[in-house]
Amino acid sequence: MLALAPAAAPTQAATPIFNGTDLSGWVNVNCAPGTFTVQDGEIRCSGKPTGVLRTAKPYRNFILDMDWMHEKPGGNAGLFIWSDPLTARGQPFTRSVEVQVMLTDDVKDEKGTLLYTGQGDIFSIHGATMVPDRPHPAGWARCLPSERRTKGAGEWNHYRVIAKDGTLKLEVNGKEVSGAHDISPREGFICLESEGSPIRFRNITLQELPDDGKPLPPDMQCKPDEGFVSLFDGTLRGWREKEGMHGHWVPQDWVLAYDGHGDMLWNERELRDFELICDWRWTGKPVKAKVPVIRPDGTTPVGDDGKQQVVEIDDFGDSGIYLRGSDKSQINIWCWPIGSGEVFGYRNDPTQPAAVRAGVTPKEKADAAPGKWNRFRIRLQGDRLTVNLNGKTVVENAQLPGLPNKGPIALQHHGAPIEFANIYLRELKPEAPKSE
Repeated sequence: MLALAPAAAPTQAATPIFNGTDLSGWVNVNCAPGTFTVQDGEIRCSGKPTGVLRTAKPYRNFILDMDWMHEKPGGNAGLFIWSDPLTARGQPFTRSVEVQVMLTDDVKDEKGTLLYTGQGDIFSIHGATMVPDRPHPAGWARCLPSERRTKGAGEWNHYRVIAKDGTLKLEVNGKEVSGAHDISPREGFICLESEGSPIRFRNITLQELPDDGKPLPPDMQCKPDEGFVSLFDGTLRGWREKEGMHGHWVPQDWVLAYDGHGDMLWNERELRDFELICDWRWTGKPVKAKVPVIRPDGTTPVGDDGKQQVVEIDDFGDSGIYLRGSDKSQINIWCWPIGSGEVFGYRNDPTQPAAVRAGVTPKEKADAAPGKWNRFRIRLQGDRLTVNLNGKTVVENAQLPGLPNKGPIALQHHGAPIEFANIYLRELKPEAPKSE
């Protein structure tokens, strides 16, 4: 007997994904509470800080209709298709395909080659891939529009986006102008972009289209929504500086910049078990410094002269992230050859068992080059710690004996300029006690 393929789901009618009243069904990924608001049946975006508002659920095949209007000439924003739920490392935007929502002039290179327009370009960003329907003059993964149909500031434009099976088509004010195919991922969230200028959106509807009923392979899907929330929204809301030491931690759009001359920056939440995502990069100039050699077991070899063995490095500074209010449980950020992610207070404590000191020592150096963005993913459950740096697990299930049961996190002052961004938190339920 022949097996029958699953029947394709029937095409659904178009339904609003913005109810005209509030932002139910949408998630503010990394912006301030006032960046995206609802007024007179419209989503109004201030443009500050740079970031995204996304749908609460992902979509695969669909037709999306929406109206948009820039309030001022030269406005810049975007519509992201098949997006991840969180922003990419060192970026205020997500991995996705961007449908440009812009009123800027054409941009050409010194040879006069057209690079991009404000008329409905489509392009992949931050790890997404696509093939434009028409080759780009400079070979980019970007489709330039075939026709200029965008109206100016103060006028409403209509976009229709048809996204199906890894292909995407854009209609501007009733006519198709851009497209792409062989897109990955091809299932994900839909985002509205904030990028510096006020814009309005309205009449956002979505009609889901049938697929073949088979799940996509993982590399064709967006990353899952794990329930992370942003701790930094372009302001110091929810953070506190030491009295008399204000002005050294400065929000600069989507980045939190520190000049190295203040004190710790403490978050106001009392945390127990959690996962934390945090991006960081060095911004200062290096100095030559001699630092101890650290073995994989956390010890430092001693020479015949009785002194610790050292190595010379280009030192950009020292910083870290305190866990549960304790400087002893600081996740270190530095330039030592052992790499960032270690827990200095435990590794350097001679009263701790050898297994503890070895456990908090990084398995490898996973730091990006100085000046490049890094991403920590830190998991603390009970007294067990795992640290992932740039996709590599450098500390795994290390024990931190005597760690407080709860407390805030802090970004460390250690005299060096540094930037942080994309600080996301997911609180965890306490582990159930193991049965005897």
